[in-house]
Amino acid sequence: MNGKSPNEKIIFGLKVKQLRQQKGFSFAELAEQTGMSVSYLNEIEKGKKYPKADKIQSLAHTLGIDQTELSSDQLNSALAPIGELLQSNFLNELPLDLFGIELAKVVQMIAEAPAKVNAFISTLLDLSRNYALREENFYFGALRSYLELHNNYFEEIENAVDTFCRQYGIPAERPLSPDTLRVLLERFYSYTIIDNGLDAYPELKEQRAVYVPSKKELLLNSQLTPVQKSFQFGKELGFNVLQLKERAVTSSLLRGRVFEEVLNHSKATYFSVALHLPLKLFVADVREFFAKEKWDGEAFLAIMRRYEATPEMFFHRLTNVLPQFFELSKLFFLRFLHDPSGDLFEIDKELHLSRRHQPHGNGLAEHYCRRWVAVSLLNDLHQMQREGTFVDAIVRAQLSRYIDTDDEYLCITLARPGYPSPNRNVSVTLGLLLTPELRRRVRFLGDSAIQSLDVNKTCERCPLADCAQRAAPPVVVEKREKLRLIQAKLAELG
Repeated sequence: MNGKSPNEKIIFGLKVKQLRQQKGFSFAELAEQTGMSVSYLNEIEKGKKYPKADKIQSLAHTLGIDQTELSSDQLNSALAPIGELLQSNFLNELPLDLFGIELAKVVQMIAEAPAKVNAFISTLLDLSRNYALREENFYFGALRSYLELHNNYFEEIENAVDTFCRQYGIPAERPLSPDTLRVLLERFYSYTIIDNGLDAYPELKEQRAVYVPSKKELLLNSQLTPVQKSFQFGKELGFNVLQLKERAVTSSLLRGRVFEEVLNHSKATYFSVALHLPLKLFVADVREFFAKEKWDGEAFLAIMRRYEATPEMFFHRLTNVLPQFFELSKLFFLRFLHDPSGDLFEIDKELHLSRRHQPHGNGLAEHYCRRWVAVSLLNDLHQMQREGTFVDAIVRAQLSRYIDTDDEYLCITLARPGYPSPNRNVSVTLGLLLTPELRRRVRFLGDSAIQSLDVNKTCERCPLADCAQRAAPPVVVEKREKLRLIQAKLAELG
């Protein structure tokens, strides 16, 4: 053991490889002159081995470089962007091993690329700094990619839930009482659960629960509904049953410290959802719903209420089962937060299976299309609240055709007041790309009661004329048209 970090090994290997190639040495020639084996030199260049001082001296002498310079972490201009990339921790913090990728191989590929690729790397780093992108931005992006790669269905967690239910005699009937799960946490995992544990901490009022590892205490927000308590208990059970050590202590991730923490949070959430909405029962309910001749929003809500699930749990489970059991993998999920006081809409959760679908979050200071059912239903909910109409949850289906594309989606959206944050509303949307398989599976698809609308990405990018829902002028469209006219005139003059 020489105590060298992976980055130090990679940088040393890159320098040796660059100098060897500059000298025109083959592996065999370098091996002959240094007295090292070809395989050992290969391991050095791949960043897997770091030689001892005597071997570094031999390499430096053969390659015509000072020993101190060879073993330093300084790179010449050709390799400098790679060194900057490694020092930025960008690559190190990505969960490459999760996708079967070795860090050293990625670096080697970059090192062998032309100078333009290095310039591109430098540009990415500049963008990450200018837009204050942090490690957790990449963690959550990597998590979405991981979920999408597996169609958001994990057999091992499903099996763990089944085993857990058999082991502790969890009844097949649903909904599950929060008291049932509470007793399991207290009796078998030595938890102390404090129902109003967060009341003394106003800074934590938006958290549903906080876990204190040193005391094995679970502090709950006193405003939680029974189903929210039950979900939190299920998630804590997930951390324990799946033996997930690296974890956040808050109910929602504020920021991911390491990728494993983000991944484990997702696994514990999946466990709780699968526990509350058992696979066989839920698949049967969805199949029965899809067989209806007419769209029935109340029947859709009735499935959710049968399990006493939150909308997020309900829609999460749909994204698990639709690709796996209904061959409907071309789908997206969006969760919108709406602050009525500033009329602000924000996407805080999204998932895309099979490909990146048209409706998705962006970092632009633009207005999401108000024709999206996810947005229009939130506006309707806010209007009902202003009129004093009591609303728990409202649901709507819409066929959304994206302008200038062939994409059309069946979108099912549920909007509800935010809990425990009453000053905002939330909508969750499941979008299913219209395919022959969807038409075969969903019998109510042709129901004339389902509104059909042309939609776009943002108001600024939408050419649709006379849109009553427009929240901003089509400035991007206008700029493009202005540029087109300039180019047309220049071509005419030329």
